[in-house]
Amino acid sequence: MLSIWYSITYLALDPARRFLLPPPHTVVQEGFLNGENRAELLAAFWLSARIAMAGLVVASLIGVGTAVLMSQAAWLRRSLYPYAVALQTIPILALVPLFGFWFGYGIACRVLVCVLISLFPMISNTLFGLQSLGSDAHDLFTLHRAGRLVRLWRLQLPGALPAIFVGLRTSAGLSVIGAIVGDFFFRQGDPGVGILIDLYRSRLQSEQMFAAIVLSSLLGIAVFWFFGFLMKLTIGAWYRPVEAGGRRSRPKARRHPNQLGSS
Repeated sequence: MLSIWYSITYLALDPARRFLLPPPHTVVQEGFLNGENRAELLAAFWLSARIAMAGLVVASLIGVGTAVLMSQAAWLRRSLYPYAVALQTIPILALVPLFGFWFGYGIACRVLVCVLISLFPMISNTLFGLQSLGSDAHDLFTLHRAGRLVRLWRLQLPGALPAIFVGLRTSAGLSVIGAIVGDFFFRQGDPGVGILIDLYRSRLQSEQMFAAIVLSSLLGIAVFWFFGFLMKLTIGAWYRPVEAGGRRSRPKARRHPNQLGSS
């Protein structure tokens, strides 16, 4: 990727047009090695990260709670799920100016945008996980006369953890997108990464703009990796994802220290 980047900069672009795609080393020098620019970028990065994580936490709590309610009663599922689907189809970013008009352009409104963007994957994945358990497990709990809460706490929620973590990874990326892209509409208050990207674009400061884009990409990759690591740490001992062809991956067999083997 760096070779392609350098090739486009120095071979495809004239020297007068290289501001359109500055070489990577100038992006690093101007965006990260320059103390003033680095401080500005890190301050905006920290603000956007806090907004994205706050939106993800709220969306996770609302999404899991709503999915649990829908899994317990069919009439609740029929009543609430169409609204969840409608929330996914509404262009949330087009409504950002309306949210700013209603609630102001502070941190709370930015978090609201992240919540609305990242809410549906949590609802749909959690509901899928709660309803995907086989009838044998439910029959076993019925045989022991387990109540609704015991069945939910001991059977459905543990069985839904893989789907919940998939929803968390998806919603985490969407929450970062909401924090960054939503900043383009919030030009009041402390600047986030999105505001800096738009500001650098208007000033033709392409090196700083690319540095801000790299930072926002790293934020999305970091949260995706974190929830993947948390998923492996939490349920990796008993959950094996399905590979291509419908087979489940198996852990590699460990050889006993005293076992003889060929060299």
